[in-house]
Amino acid sequence: MAGRIDLSLNRICKLLTYLPKYTRPTCHIAGTNGKGSVSVLLSSVLAASSYSVGRFNSPHLAVIHDCITIDNESVLPSVYESTRKRVEATDNERGLNCSSFELLTATALVIFEEAEVDVVVLEVGMGGRLDATNVIPDECVLVSALTAVDLDHQAFLGTNVREIAREKAAIARSGKPFVLGPQSPEHSTEVEAVVREVIERVGANLIRAIVPTKRDWGSTLDMQPRCPTSLVPAAFHCENGVQPFSQPVSFALLGILDNPDFIHALLPLQGEHQLDNLGTAATIILTLLESGHPLDFKHRITALSISQGIQSTHWRGRLSFHTIQLPLSGIPNTAAPKQEFVILADGAHNSASAARLASFVEGTLASVTKPPKPPSPALVAPGPMEPVGPPLSQSEAPCRTISLTYVLALSHSPPKTPEQTLTPLLALDLDSLGAHVKVVTRVALVRFTPPEGMPWVKSEKPSELREVVRSLLPAADVWTPEREDENVGEPQLRAALEWAAENQLRDAGSADCEDEGLIIIAGSLYLVADFYRVLNETGKGEP
Repeated sequence: MAGRIDLSLNRICKLLTYLPKYTRPTCHIAGTNGKGSVSVLLSSVLAASSYSVGRFNSPHLAVIHDCITIDNESVLPSVYESTRKRVEATDNERGLNCSSFELLTATALVIFEEAEVDVVVLEVGMGGRLDATNVIPDECVLVSALTAVDLDHQAFLGTNVREIAREKAAIARSGKPFVLGPQSPEHSTEVEAVVREVIERVGANLIRAIVPTKRDWGSTLDMQPRCPTSLVPAAFHCENGVQPFSQPVSFALLGILDNPDFIHALLPLQGEHQLDNLGTAATIILTLLESGHPLDFKHRITALSISQGIQSTHWRGRLSFHTIQLPLSGIPNTAAPKQEFVILADGAHNSASAARLASFVEGTLASVTKPPKPPSPALVAPGPMEPVGPPLSQSEAPCRTISLTYVLALSHSPPKTPEQTLTPLLALDLDSLGAHVKVVTRVALVRFTPPEGMPWVKSEKPSELREVVRSLLPAADVWTPEREDENVGEPQLRAALEWAAENQLRDAGSADCEDEGLIIIAGSLYLVADFYRVLNETGKGEP
C-alpha cells in the first residue's frame, strides 16, 4: 500500500487510535494553488505573536523531514526518524497497511502532539475529503480554508473544477469558520456555488477572504531603502535581508485590534497572486481574533506582530531568487573561473501556476528594461531642486540583451498533459519591452530525482517534452541530456545549469550592448528540490 496513492481515511483513523491522542488546535488549509503560501504566512504571524507553531506541508522539499516544522524550523532528523519508526511499527503490528502519506501525516501529528505546540497549521496533501490530514477531530479545528481551485490531479479528484472544489471544500467542519480565498475569474462562480452547497450541508460558517491592496513604498512606514530592481546578482541579496521585490501592502482588520488603522507590511513573497494568499491568511487570523479561544488570540496577536510576521515570511521554491556560482565543482571542464548567475526557482506545475510564473517573469523583465530617466540637474551641480526629466525614448535607451534560460522537468500526471503546463509558461508577451531589448530564449529539459517515500511520482521523458517545446518555441535552442535515466535528477540539472551558463557567457561576449541573464527552474517542485540540494552543496543554501 505504501507505494501508491489510495485515498481513504479508514486506515489512518485506525492507526491514530494506537498513537498519542491528537489535541492540538489546528488551522486546516486546502486548495490547488496557494495553500502552502497561506500556511507559511499564517505560521509566521502566529510565531511573531509568541505562539509555538507546528506546520505540515507536502510534498517535502530537499529532505523528507523538512515538511514538518516547529516555529518555522524543520524538526531534527533524529526526532523525525524515531517518531516515524514508532508509527511504522504500530502500522505493521496492527496490519493496517497505511500508505506512505498516511504514515507521514501520522508522524507529523505525533511530533506536534508530543512537542505540545500551541497551534498547528496543516496543509492538505491532495484534495481534502479523503486526504489523510482530514482525520483531525472536529474539536481541534479552529478554522478551515480553501485557496484557489484549478485543474490538477484529475485522476483522483474529478474531471472538472466543480468536482475538484467539492472534494477540497469537504474539509469544512460543523460550526467552524470556513475561509474562502479569492478564485480565478473563470472559476469563481462555480467554485463559490459548490462551496456554498458543502458549507450549508455541513453547517460551517462561510467567510470570504479580504483583499489587501498594494501601496507606494514609504521610507517612514517601511523604515529602509528599497533594493534596486535589476537582473544583476547583487540586486537579489540586499544586506538588510529584505527581498528585492517586497510588495508594500495594506489591509484592515477593523473593530478587532486595539489599533483600528490599516496594517502596513512588506510582503516578501513574489507575484501579484500572493496578495490573494495574504488576504486568505489575514482572514484566517481575523477568525482567530474573533474566536474567543483560550489561547487568547485577541490580545496576543497585534498589528505589530502581524506586520512583523508577514515581513519575516520565507517560502523557498516559490518565485525565489538565488545566485549560484558556475561551473559547479565535480563538473568536467571547470578550468574557467567561477561566476555568479541569477536563478529564479518556482514550483509551478500546472497551467494556473505556470501562467502566474509567466506573468511575473514578464513584469520583472519589463521593470528592469524600462528606459532610464536622465539624472536631475540638481544631482549634477549644486543649485535649486530641478525636476527629473522624462524617460528616455526607446531610440535613446541603451541596448540590452536578456539571456533567458528555462530549466524544466514535469511530472507524468495524466490526464494533465505537458502542453497544458508549458503553453502558458513559455508564451511570454515580450512586445512591451521595446526595440532596445533583445531576449534570447533557451530551454533545457531534464528529469527530477524521484522524491523519497513517493515511488508513484515519475517525471516526463525530456525527449518527449522537447517536441512540445519546439512546437511552442520553434526558434529556441533546446537541450536534453544524453541519457534519460528516470532515477538520476541532480546530475542532469547540474549539466543543464552548465549549459545555461556557457550560453549566457557566450551571449555576453558577443553582445554589442549590455547583457544580463536569468535562469528559471520550474515545472515541478521536485526539480526545485534538486536545485536546493545542489545549492546546499555550494554553501549558499540552507540546511
